[in-house]
Amino acid sequence: MTAKSGGAQETWRPASDREFVAGGAVNPTTAPLAAARGEGNTVALTLDDGPNPGETSDVLDLLREHSVLATFCVIGENILAPGGAALLRRIVSEGHVLCNHGTSFADMGSWTRSQVERDLKENLTIIRQVVENPSAPVPYFRAPNGSWGNTAEVAAALGMQSLGLGNVIHDWDGNDLSVPTLTANLRAAFEPGAVVLAHDGGGDRRNTVTALKRVLPEKIAAGWAFTLPRGGPAEFPNAVPDQLAPGSA
Repeated sequence: MTAKSGGAQETWRPASDREFVAGGAVNPTTAPLAAARGEGNTVALTLDDGPNPGETSDVLDLLREHSVLATFCVIGENILAPGGAALLRRIVSEGHVLCNHGTSFADMGSWTRSQVERDLKENLTIIRQVVENPSAPVPYFRAPNGSWGNTAEVAAALGMQSLGLGNVIHDWDGNDLSVPTLTANLRAAFEPGAVVLAHDGGGDRRNTVTALKRVLPEKIAAGWAFTLPRGGPAEFPNAVPDQLAPGSA
């Protein structure tokens, strides 16, 4: 996007910082994407609002058991909370992909570009300090509450592909959070090429974990594969190999 200045069009750019390392997305777009890589019965599983002791650990156990790749949209204050750092390191060490979900649950929809830039960079710093890698890839961004405003433009300028909500399972407060409903919602979210959004944090997500435990083995048995969302890194060598669908790198 551009801003007018003296009748001319000027492209907005982030503050100059020689030490800043971009998120790692290749040609990120300013429009959020919500489609999985690959063809046929493939989905990109995304988990929002963690890391969260208990539920995130259980989800990681399940993913490891079934060799499933996921994208974790992590929040800085949860990383810094007790147990969060160890969970983030485990997410990375087990081959999953990171997505910047901001430093807190704050709605960024009305923020200026500079405010968004500061928050996204701060969360990148938190993530990279915890995993002890100053250039750790964080190739995706998802706006808290799906409230975009200027966020997608800023994320692209910082090297992150914005993720749309995709197929949500409605596992947040104010909805029917019973296991049967979440299980049905998760089954319905599996459509060829979909980005599936569930939560491992932001509240009590034990029923989400139960739904995942029921549905993932069913879908794997039926031949579904798990891959990355479109956009993001050109390839992800640490990903679980047998869960990257053909053409997904």
